[in-house]
Amino acid sequence: MAAVVAESGRTHIAFLPSPGMGHIIPLLVMAKRLVLHHGFHVSFISITTEASAAQTQLLRSPDLPSGLHVVELPLADMSDILHDDMTIVHRLCLIVRESLPFISSVLRQNPPRALVLDIFCTDAFQIAKDLSIPTYSFFTASTALLAFSLYLPTMDREIEGEYVDLPKPVQVPGCGAIRIEDLIDQVRNRKIDEYKWYLLSVSRLPMAAGIFVNSWEDLEPVWLRGSTENSFFRQIPIPPVLPIGPLVEEDEPLTDSDKECIAWLDKQPPDSVLFISLGSGGTLTTAQLTELAWGLELSQQRFILVVRTPSDASASGAFFNVGNEVALKAEAYLPQGFMERTREVGLVIPSWAPQVAALRHPSSGGFLSHCGWNSTLESIYHGVPMIAWPLYAEQKMNATMLAEEDAGVAIRPVIGARETVVGRKEIERVVRVVMEGEEGKEMRRRARELQRSARATLKPGGPSFETLSQVAVKWTTTVQ
Repeated sequence: MAAVVAESGRTHIAFLPSPGMGHIIPLLVMAKRLVLHHGFHVSFISITTEASAAQTQLLRSPDLPSGLHVVELPLADMSDILHDDMTIVHRLCLIVRESLPFISSVLRQNPPRALVLDIFCTDAFQIAKDLSIPTYSFFTASTALLAFSLYLPTMDREIEGEYVDLPKPVQVPGCGAIRIEDLIDQVRNRKIDEYKWYLLSVSRLPMAAGIFVNSWEDLEPVWLRGSTENSFFRQIPIPPVLPIGPLVEEDEPLTDSDKECIAWLDKQPPDSVLFISLGSGGTLTTAQLTELAWGLELSQQRFILVVRTPSDASASGAFFNVGNEVALKAEAYLPQGFMERTREVGLVIPSWAPQVAALRHPSSGGFLSHCGWNSTLESIYHGVPMIAWPLYAEQKMNATMLAEEDAGVAIRPVIGARETVVGRKEIERVVRVVMEGEEGKEMRRRARELQRSARATLKPGGPSFETLSQVAVKWTTTVQ
């Protein structure tokens, strides 16, 4: 574990994300903006326990700016603590807790001017308090989920029984309503440890000096205004909510196989390719992957399909091992002859593809996505409409917002009454709607409208740029 040494004359800020690409990426993008746009020195503390190969590769990239110093913590001994059937949040929080001695050591060596941590690292609040380090939370999901999460401790006190048995949607004060079927996985069973850890984590949010959110007003106007202006939230009280998004990777290093993917896209007409990827942790069942392949073939549309080994046990089966997968022959999991029959219009890629480069390519005209928040923002930032295919965590909430609320940039396939998977004909239908239908054209128009807004808010003078700049000035001028 290398010592943290702040560069002379530069304000020193530390970041602490929990493991997982969905948490690492937005904090890393924010850290890079502070280095490149505001002249800060950043210590980016990496919890290496259970880290995926993709996380390690990202944080060891030679392309990181010189003012960003990645501090890799030693491995914590989790041999008697973790077990195979432990859920994601429970697992993450235990990993962070067992890493606290290493985190404390890093922060004590050279205390930063401020610490930015994510929602599953709230155990570090006490360490920072003991060292008089102002601590900010970066809530890496939507503002809608933030508002619900801030309301959750009140729900826990006032509601008996399970939330999934409530007769009507959950109305978050001053904000919108969340359908019962869209409630996040972590609150669907109040008896399990996953719920208790999530409740503990969100109940600590008022301890932060501020809460950064990876969003902006044009995307979530009701939720942002409600969580900052409604009397319920003022009475908690919550710290300032600071919208600084959309913070997305605008570039990524390309491997030789990545370059082959982009070269294939170069040969396709504009807006003609559907990009299919279910994020860093998502997996489909064997039956669902088969139906997806048949639906793509029936649609006769161009596509890039990122194939991961199917899992009949968990939709988040790749969360902790993305990039670690054993090399697979994609055809082993696809219908016999599929790759041969679709070779003129499709490209199948095993495990991982250059998502940012693909989405920003002019040939990409649609994105079949799990609706993780990072992927959602990347799609909007590049003006690409979506087929919403939520798998776990808060993704159903995101899908509803994208497809049915103000955003209007997605369509959501429907599972038949007697079916357990989305059927091939329904997949064919939604693919055709996005790629060639009038509804798809309207979604594309709306996506590009939000794209312009997203880029404007991040430019100097834009609301998100100025919000981060004001915090940067505060950090620079505050004397510890």
